Amino acid sequence: MAEILRPDLCVIGAGSGGLSVAAAAAMMGAPVVLVEKGDMGGDCLNSGCVPSKALIAAGHAAHVMRSASPFGPRSVEPEIDFTRVHAHVRGVIGAIAPNDSQARFEALGARVIRAAGRFVSKTALEAGPFEIRARRFVIATGSSPAIPPIPGLEHVRPLTNESIFDLTALPDKLLIVGGGPIGVELAQAFRRLGGAVTILEAASVLAREDPELSSVVIRRLREEGVELREGVSIARVEPRGTGVRVVLSGPDGGEAIDGSHLMLAAGRRPNVENMGLDAAGIAYGREGVAVSASLRTSNRRVYAIGDVAGGAQFTHAANYHAGLVLRATLFRLRVKMEPRLIPRVTYTDPEIAAAGLTEAEARKARGDIRVYRWPFSENDRAQAERATEGHVKVIASKRGEILGAGIVGPRAGELIAFWQLAISKNMKLGDIASVVLPYLTLSEASKRAATSAFAASLRNPWLGRALRFLRRFG
Repeated sequence: MAEILRPDLCVIGAGSGGLSVAAAAAMMGAPVVLVEKGDMGGDCLNSGCVPSKALIAAGHAAHVMRSASPFGPRSVEPEIDFTRVHAHVRGVIGAIAPNDSQARFEALGARVIRAAGRFVSKTALEAGPFEIRARRFVIATGSSPAIPPIPGLEHVRPLTNESIFDLTALPDKLLIVGGGPIGVELAQAFRRLGGAVTILEAASVLAREDPELSSVVIRRLREEGVELREGVSIARVEPRGTGVRVVLSGPDGGEAIDGSHLMLAAGRRPNVENMGLDAAGIAYGREGVAVSASLRTSNRRVYAIGDVAGGAQFTHAANYHAGLVLRATLFRLRVKMEPRLIPRVTYTDPEIAAAGLTEAEARKARGDIRVYRWPFSENDRAQAERATEGHVKVIASKRGEILGAGIVGPRAGELIAFWQLAISKNMKLGDIASVVLPYLTLSEASKRAATSAFAASLRNPWLGRALRFLRRFG
């Protein structure tokens, strides 16, 4: 006989979004049950954001050694000890893990059940020896790597983000299927650590980004030796000695590309399987659990957040969802998800960051828009650091309303916060132009982009006449 639990809130999934909900609810004194069948911290901590950025940092350190000469120190080719790179990645995960641990959440007051959760009715979830009948449920089960239907995959044991960080030896030649953010970030990192890397992309690399921004990164990847194969179709894969062979489609049997390792980075799929969603009356599909603008599912007792709810698949999006659901479930407040409040970053070098609408989206939605730019080559801090590739791009209405911003360049992910705040607070270009920023900083490029909107008004003949008139008074 299962033990019955009756908390106010049951959270299924201990990734970033689920942990945010559980922690806040527990700290406010609400009875919370947190159900997790795998590792605490979910994909972000164990096989996503954290290990990938740690690996990127290792690659950056190697790149700095190779490119030091312009600053004075002699450039050297680094000797890569990949076992230490692996130890660095695992060390970063270990340093952050206590924040997401079962012990911490139990100390906060949540009850943690380490088992798979499955709905058995519209009002109950089974998890291990427990039946949970909560007032409200939150599905936060995240997503997993999508496995494309390529013949032969079952014979080559491909890597995904869930396994690539377990490598203790550097891949001699890494073949990456997929040219989205995950693919290009890891391609650049492994190339900088000394491996040969080829990206195989069916469409275009970084296709979801503004081409004006992505072209800067694509040029850099090629300069650093990453091979980009766009518009290719894979006929099959097969073992090749100790490595793998990818055969491309073609009229004469197709080209064969050999590598030591194959990684799949061709998108992600929401984790909705084996959860009893049908029994709970929860609508779902290939894109994930169907939710309203308030993140409520077709079962009024159940909400879904993060990757499993479709939409933007970012940790910060899941955390944003968590805040909305907390207000809705604990305080019965009306909430509405606003996609424009979710920025995005691709952690290549240079980085790409975007907030609000792209230029194409703004033209489609608003028609008459204005676009302003400022290059990092005209920024003194960027010159001092010899990081002058890229620019700030701002999209605004003809009245100065900020519709979106994109940045490609040094620390773009940090700089986009400036524009995300402006968009979320409905600020105008004049507000940005009037801000006093410290010198020398990269953030001055953002202000100069906004200020450029007013350059034409300085050449207005009426302004000159007004100045000449005022001179008469001394």
